[in-house]
Amino acid sequence: MGTSGERRQLLNVAYRLLGSVTEAEDAVQEAYARWYGLPRSRREEIRSPGAWLTTVTGRICLDVLGSARARRERYVGAWLPEPLPDGTEWDPADQIVLDESVGMAFLVVLESMTPAERVAFVLHDVFRYPFAEIAGVLGRSPAACKQLAASARRRVDVAGAAPAASAAVAGRAEVVRGVKEAWEAKDIAALVGLLDPAAVMTADGGGVAGAVLRPVEGGARIAQYMVAMAGRAPGPEPLEPLELQERSVNGGPGLVALRAGVVETVASFGVLDGRVTRIWVVRNPEKLRPWRGLRRP
Repeated sequence: MGTSGERRQLLNVAYRLLGSVTEAEDAVQEAYARWYGLPRSRREEIRSPGAWLTTVTGRICLDVLGSARARRERYVGAWLPEPLPDGTEWDPADQIVLDESVGMAFLVVLESMTPAERVAFVLHDVFRYPFAEIAGVLGRSPAACKQLAASARRRVDVAGAAPAASAAVAGRAEVVRGVKEAWEAKDIAALVGLLDPAAVMTADGGGVAGAVLRPVEGGARIAQYMVAMAGRAPGPEPLEPLELQERSVNGGPGLVALRAGVVETVASFGVLDGRVTRIWVVRNPEKLRPWRGLRRP
């Protein structure tokens, strides 16, 4: 028990269910604690320990999602999933497969689902678990689980958050590079040209780091906010210059802003027809744990 491949699978499931590396690690740890807490005779009766652990991890995540709703209602400002760096940057993140199912747009839509919808959809549509097994996680019939997944799928379709084709990644990277250059130059006009007029930016500071509490709507307003953020000092000390780096964020093109060598902001982007339509900015330092000690490219 406890092979690296098995743990990796459980962590991948839990991160997609919870949108938090820390909570995912805790859920997997709790599942193993429950396994080893069983009498030896009971463990020997279980034909597939991996399936048992997946079921228990799913149930733990379901409980966490239920309690998270109340916690996130009290959260200061918008709540965004924890962004993930490229696996080479952080060892635990290397255990999470950075495919299209961890794209920020996709994870944000998952947040709009009920806990049961999210579990049914992720386990079935992402990990291909049969509804008969998902029924054991949710305590519902396979038919009911199928309906939950279908409802979740409609949310994804309506939001237009279906995973993007890999061929589009290069074009997105080019747009993000343009944003970086315009941001560095504090060129509002250039930023406006790269942003869709109806673009929306959501920032997560968690009440710990400075961030707008409501989404910023409109390309012009977003450009002005980005330039202002680049020049904002976090305290009374002389302002260190902001360093921007192109980085993989949740498997897609993104930007990381460092000040005095410390990661201050991680931004991911939604791009359509050569223009940025969505920006998700995470500034809450508690969510930037995987980015500490970032290696220079």
